[in-house]
Amino acid sequence: MKNLEIAAMFERTAEVMSVIGENSFRVLAYKKIARALEDLPHDVAEIAKTGGLEDIPGIGASSAEKIREYLRTGTITEFQSIWSQVPAGVMEMIKIPSVGAKTAALLWHHAGIQSVQELKDAIDAGKLTDIPSLGQKKLDKIKLNISFLSQSSGRVRIGRALPLALEWVGFLRSLPGVERAEYGGSLRRGKETIGDIDIAVAADEAHAPAIAKAVASHHLTSEVIGSGDTKTSVRTAAGIQVDVRVVPLESFGAAMQYFTGSLAHNVRLRTFAVAKGLKLNEWGVYQGDKMLAGKSEEEVYATLGLACLPPEMREDHGEIELAQKLFSESAPAKPKAKSPAPVSCAATYPLIEIADIRGDLHTHTVASDGSHSIEEMVAEAKRRGYQYIAITDHSKSQFQANGLKSDRLLQHIEAIHVVAREVKNILVLAGSEVDILADGSLDYEDDLLAKLDWVVASPHAALTQESDAATDRLVRAAANPHVCVIGHPTGRLVMSRRGLEPDMKKVIFAAARNGIALEINSNNHRLDLRDSHAKLAVDAGVPPLHQY
Repeated sequence: MKNLEIAAMFERTAEVMSVIGENSFRVLAYKKIARALEDLPHDVAEIAKTGGLEDIPGIGASSAEKIREYLRTGTITEFQSIWSQVPAGVMEMIKIPSVGAKTAALLWHHAGIQSVQELKDAIDAGKLTDIPSLGQKKLDKIKLNISFLSQSSGRVRIGRALPLALEWVGFLRSLPGVERAEYGGSLRRGKETIGDIDIAVAADEAHAPAIAKAVASHHLTSEVIGSGDTKTSVRTAAGIQVDVRVVPLESFGAAMQYFTGSLAHNVRLRTFAVAKGLKLNEWGVYQGDKMLAGKSEEEVYATLGLACLPPEMREDHGEIELAQKLFSESAPAKPKAKSPAPVSCAATYPLIEIADIRGDLHTHTVASDGSHSIEEMVAEAKRRGYQYIAITDHSKSQFQANGLKSDRLLQHIEAIHVVAREVKNILVLAGSEVDILADGSLDYEDDLLAKLDWVVASPHAALTQESDAATDRLVRAAANPHVCVIGHPTGRLVMSRRGLEPDMKKVIFAAARNGIALEINSNNHRLDLRDSHAKLAVDAGVPPLHQY
């Protein structure tokens, strides 16, 4: 699919336009198109064939023609012309948290800075303190954030890596001789950023050369890094490395276990095997030279006396002990009875899936920065079988997102109530995503908040506060009696913005103490709460939403 490639072009164009001072509404429109294409579940090329591009929210006739031009020619002429107006290094500076388009333009025009390295060197040399609006405190933050970005170098968000991996897996499964193909690594474990994509392919050795050739000549491949008898490594046009390994079918499960990891989990597992007089590697479980298991992960774990847990749990955080307990509980009471059949990894300890979602309590409509009306949002919620939905458009401080001033919010509440009275078999709540201001107060007065059914309190601005101030800010918001949930508490953007760094234990305990929830915002740009924070919230007794 070309979705991500085209989305990246609209995103980059929006950023360039910001630097050269283009109309802010046009910039926002291009960013919306980029998000819509990223989230699109279908191939944009197939949609274009049926003439349905204009049906995608945010895409009009002009943008649709640009997409069609790219699908025909591999480029968008107007975008190329816009990009040529700004040096590539200046665009890299925009990715630095606390820089942004305006500051990047200022550094470029007033100091001639055209790259991240030039910016770092100039800060170190103390050459930028005379530039208007760039005080030493802001320069120190920029330097700290340059270091933050360098730590993420070479990695991509799971939202970029997963569609790419699925396309590769689908392609490999279509090749002659391929019996199975699955992606592994940190992507399979659901980590927020991915270094490279590991794919295991089950096929006879005789088919390995043809598979390697097909991988090397795939349309996504821009460079072949290495190619051997059973492993081929390539780099895509987006700079993501893909490693494809061919293994025999009888070893596929062992290979998937090994290449999924994590390293810490694998080390513990191998130590566990040795203690039982066994050997575990990427080919199978062995007792001496005899192979005991290897075709499936379930067999591998069962042979070791362990239940097979989902990949997302394999981080050496106590899952080996849990797997022992679950396996022993499933074992037959009589020693001579037949051993239990291996249970699928997903079924052993089920994780939350899309089918488990019962509603959505954080949604935006066209009243602020969403793409659909109240009626359309409710209709889609019903189509998905949801039991409830809260309409939570932005509050007034989010002016760039068309946040609602008090009078508009009152009208919006009534409009939501009208829909709620008309629709059947679904609970519709009138809500708002209310900004948590820098001092912990909220963006609306209490008497207005009291008119809402549901209040999501979220930080959006002042996201570079010191830790103590950020903690106090969120704790104060959690104590407001009208708040139902704290939304994306740190405000981070994965790989591009650090966000707040509060003492999350104090924030979580404040939520538990006040009986409010904490949002797990699963947009792949946010993933906020983080996984460790979510576990801490459960352990601390933060109420799940079904208690409301």
